[in-house]
Amino acid sequence: MASTHEMRQRIRSVRNIAQLTRALEAVSISRVRKAENQLRATRPYGDKAWEVLCHLARQRDRGDIHPLLNERTKVGHAIVVMICGNQGLAGAYNANIVQHTLGFVRSLDFPVRYITVGRRGRDILIRQGADILADFSDLPAEPTFNDVSAIGSFVIDEFLQERTDEVYLMYSRFESLLKQIPTHKKLLPLEYCEDDDNLKGWYENRDVETTSGEMVYKYEPSQTEIISRIITRLVELQVFTSILEALASEHAARMVAMKNANDNSMDLLDALQLELNRARQQAITRDILDIVGGAEALE
Repeated sequence: MASTHEMRQRIRSVRNIAQLTRALEAVSISRVRKAENQLRATRPYGDKAWEVLCHLARQRDRGDIHPLLNERTKVGHAIVVMICGNQGLAGAYNANIVQHTLGFVRSLDFPVRYITVGRRGRDILIRQGADILADFSDLPAEPTFNDVSAIGSFVIDEFLQERTDEVYLMYSRFESLLKQIPTHKKLLPLEYCEDDDNLKGWYENRDVETTSGEMVYKYEPSQTEIISRIITRLVELQVFTSILEALASEHAARMVAMKNANDNSMDLLDALQLELNRARQQAITRDILDIVGGAEALE
């Protein structure tokens, strides 16, 4: 059995760890609320933009509407934008994203280059020898659209210059504080995505003009002028909303992980305190027996 001095040191160490986990949990609670509020404010606009892009992608002359909608006849290479965290202590959050990304990439039959957002995912890919095209791991703790628009502009330029044929987003979708789902989305070229979970029932619940079952939008002043102005911004917006989803998911995962760690620290602290009390009781008992034995010997 460890000495009382060693046990006191262990208790002191566990208390220090508990204080750290409580502080990290409090910080995560604050940040996840801010991220969730920002996500809630942005998600309706982002979902609506995704609906518009999906509608454009289903048009027969999609290649004539805008080059970003042009489907390549043969896919020779792709870019994967993987969004992870810069820090650990978030449970399996980062590992789940990387695992989901690598599993998806293995299903492809053409080379893939990566754009990383977050140091944790970047470091794992570097260790595995992945081809990293660019890294955006120095974003602010609360990024704005202007902070991340460079990522969208970069992949758009790569696609228009035909240096890549497809672009995918890998991120964790925020469902609730206890549920974050690793997911992926094909960003370029856009595909008709009526089966997307966000769009289920959307086509049936909108009062719009239809022709032979097809939805029809009315554009003013003209379709070409409007699409050329907004489609690149809408693509960049998809990157921004994905990063917001990932941030909210990361803070929620860290909050849960730190709460579990704090609870485990308290349980361990109680067990160590009980063990210390038993050791002290045994030491006192031994001292009393020694005193009694010495007194009897003197008599």
